[in-house]
Amino acid sequence: MDISRLIRRMPAVLLVLLISSAAVFAGPQAEGGSQDVLMQRIEDGKTIRIGFANEVPWAYPGDNQDPLGFVNQITLDILESMGYTNIEPVVTEWGGLIPGLKANRFDIITGGMYILPSRAENINFSEPIGVFGESFIVPAGNPEGIESYDDIRESGVTMVTGSGYSSVEHAKTVGIPDENVITVPGNSEILAAVRSGRAYAGAGTYFSSLYLAEESNGDVEVTDPRKNPDWTFNWAGIGFRKSDTEFLQAFNEALAEYMGSPEMMENVAEYGYTESQLPGDITTEEVVQRLE
Repeated sequence: MDISRLIRRMPAVLLVLLISSAAVFAGPQAEGGSQDVLMQRIEDGKTIRIGFANEVPWAYPGDNQDPLGFVNQITLDILESMGYTNIEPVVTEWGGLIPGLKANRFDIITGGMYILPSRAENINFSEPIGVFGESFIVPAGNPEGIESYDDIRESGVTMVTGSGYSSVEHAKTVGIPDENVITVPGNSEILAAVRSGRAYAGAGTYFSSLYLAEESNGDVEVTDPRKNPDWTFNWAGIGFRKSDTEFLQAFNEALAEYMGSPEMMENVAEYGYTESQLPGDITTEEVVQRLE
């Protein structure tokens, strides 16, 4: 049978239906037969795009957008051990990290993100890369005596934190009224709000708070993270798309070999990461279950 002559004689509607059906069945093959987007990018010779915000010392851009910070260092070391060095940094605001990953604007979140159930619903996390406490920057001398989330609730002072930070959820948990919580894009805005008196306490990780205190030239000081309850301590992970399960499994295997190794501790020392931040034996699944 002459197929080309048959096609020319087909009614237009039937021809459209035939083409549409073929496209549906061809879909998976057109994507290389894999739902793992990152592995497909690598096979196509494309870069691995790491997404992070300006969060010193976790992950931040240096000259020419070079990826700096201990989470970027951990990620780059692991990727190199896996044989991947074609890396492209993508800098965005903190609140754009998860939306950007889901929209395929980058492939891995290296921003130093806490493993929270609400986030785990949207992305997959690597196994934990560290455990960290939260603290506040407050005016030098801390005249209001603010040391914890409970203190903020009871005193009625205004707290500022970053949009999408875990401290937003912690404030809700302890009953701090929404009108007493200001959210801003990131750390520099947190410092500006406390300096100007717009807010009394700036909530964030202990590492980030130390950095802001250093930047303030003595205008603010840092509270002791141990004054907050145990449930405010968080394990951080590296974020992946829900579809990238094959790559994540390989990444976790390399992470297990790397975590706590002499190479790691030497490479992250300049950013203030010490053995006290090592995550221990807890898994990401266990972290999520503890917080649910």
